[in-house]
Amino acid sequence: MTDLGALFLRAMFVENMPLTFFLGLCTFLALSRRVDAALGLGVAMTLVLGLTVPLNRVVYDLLLAPGAWGWAGYPELDLSYLSLLAFIGVIAATVQLLEILLQRFVPTIHAAFGAFLPLLTVQCAILGGSLFMVERRYDLAESAVFGLGSGAGFALAVIMLAAIRGRLAYADLPAGLRGLGAAFLLTGMLSLGFSAFAQMVTS
Repeated sequence: MTDLGALFLRAMFVENMPLTFFLGLCTFLALSRRVDAALGLGVAMTLVLGLTVPLNRVVYDLLLAPGAWGWAGYPELDLSYLSLLAFIGVIAATVQLLEILLQRFVPTIHAAFGAFLPLLTVQCAILGGSLFMVERRYDLAESAVFGLGSGAGFALAVIMLAAIRGRLAYADLPAGLRGLGAAFLLTGMLSLGFSAFAQMVTS
């Protein structure tokens, strides 16, 4: 398997955003009551992560990294401390542009996404993808693959949780486990299951 393929699978299974790093749990738990809502969230997450992680790689390399302004006569300039603000700005602009384009050219898909796209502007898993990209020094191709893999992993996890919660809607659960109680318990069990992938990689 190529390095990029291994990176995609690692981002999807071993380093799953909600189940390994516990990022994005707010929308993960809130929108996992129904499979259709979970599917919409998963597609939106994959699309936004796949776009913003490589875009933020370009912004970091051209504007923020140490020495990025050497061409302008400022080789000592280091703007990496602005990464957080710049990444949030890129994410917000990308989500807004994506929403405008979908609403203008593909209104049916825009209607299907509903409130998912605006919610993703402040989704910590999306920001986490860009921060991990810088910390691990991925190049542009690796950043794109990592973003897509992270989004696909989020989609897989939230759809699995929604499917299980849908089945449990007909179960006679104790009062303390109904609603969010069962969701937290299931998330923990899924997290333990996904931790087995990390053990397979290290063994």
